[in-house]
Amino acid sequence: MVRKAVIPAAGYGTRNLPITKVLPKEMFPICGRPAIDYIVQEAIGAGIEEILIVLSRSKTMVMDYFDRSLELENFLNMNSKSHLLPLLQQPNVHIQYVRQSYARGLGDAIRLAERFVGSDPFAVLLPDQLFVNEKKNALYEIIDTYYQSHVNVVGVKEIQQENLKFYGVVEGTKITDEMYTMTNIIEKPQSSTPSNLAVIGRYVFTPEIFSFLNKIPPGIGNEIQLTDAIQEMLSISPFIARVLEEDCFDLGKEAEYMALLNRMFKG
Repeated sequence: MVRKAVIPAAGYGTRNLPITKVLPKEMFPICGRPAIDYIVQEAIGAGIEEILIVLSRSKTMVMDYFDRSLELENFLNMNSKSHLLPLLQQPNVHIQYVRQSYARGLGDAIRLAERFVGSDPFAVLLPDQLFVNEKKNALYEIIDTYYQSHVNVVGVKEIQQENLKFYGVVEGTKITDEMYTMTNIIEKPQSSTPSNLAVIGRYVFTPEIFSFLNKIPPGIGNEIQLTDAIQEMLSISPFIARVLEEDCFDLGKEAEYMALLNRMFKG
């Protein structure tokens, strides 16, 4: 059963400077709640019971948000504002934290979860990719695909050709309209691309992924790339690419963040 999830949230947020110098991207407000709250709720809705959030030294704000504020609760009770207490209710999930001392890439962040994961399959949710759909849960669909196939699953979306250079892109053999058997994955291809299926921030891995994360050398940007570990693992372990149809918004892109706000306010 997939009951554990990892949320890598230690990056510097360079695409959103200068605000991310003081406000983590994961804390960007969306209708009164930070973005990472939506990610945690998505995980809970998919059946996740334990979450490990990977943080950097400067992101204690995330920890503070998911902690009780007894002083604030007492203030509300004493000032006839107890009706606001439900807004402070903590998510019904066990959250742990680990610090990534230096941002060495997504792969490096995930491998810090090895002890937390143990021998269990686990999910990964990238917190700057928000899926919006009242009737569907993106991570639930990824986990459901794992239950059907019992192999590693990577969430993908069909992306316009000119934007594929910003993503990992998968190559595979079509099983159904929603699923492909992966044969290759390329990180941010700058010329020809094997398909229009871009990796979109939702995964389920078996713990074997750690043996590859621990041995691959630094790749693009001198970072430990998750894509490189997946590519190596493909030689011995099958992967399914699951096409997600939900609308997805990238918080690192100002236009998409504004579109998300507009979508949420209209909703």
